[in-house]
Amino acid sequence: MAGLNPDTPQPTALTVHQASRTLEIAFDDGAHFHIPFELMRVYSPSAEVQGHGPGQEVLQTGKRGVGIVDLAAVGHYAVQPVFTDGHESGIFSWDLLYHLGASQAELWQRYEARLQAAGVARDAAMPAAGGSACSSH
Repeated sequence: MAGLNPDTPQPTALTVHQASRTLEIAFDDGAHFHIPFELMRVYSPSAEVQGHGPGQEVLQTGKRGVGIVDLAAVGHYAVQPVFTDGHESGIFSWDLLYHLGASQAELWQRYEARLQAAGVARDAAMPAAGGSACSSH
């Protein structure tokens, strides 16, 4: 899902909407999505969010008001946003953005179920980072 599938439609337009906190993206197959920044942040493909393997995902909370301060192209296959909470390590390929746009309802339900299972509120502050398993090189 996070890689680049050669069959994935290519984007024809991409607009960051600061007021509504959504990324608007149109694809060459006619699909058109408004992806909330919060959804992007919660499902960021970075190791900081996804961990280094199954079961290591870090549940993201307190991201409802997150914004995007920069959006850089990564080759011809992805974009890398810089979020207002400082998160900047997620690279969002076209196929991941297509998946986020097309599967929003299912992804929101999955997120809400994970919150409920963990007994935390969507707007709860993230716990302070103690010893992270990830290291920078």
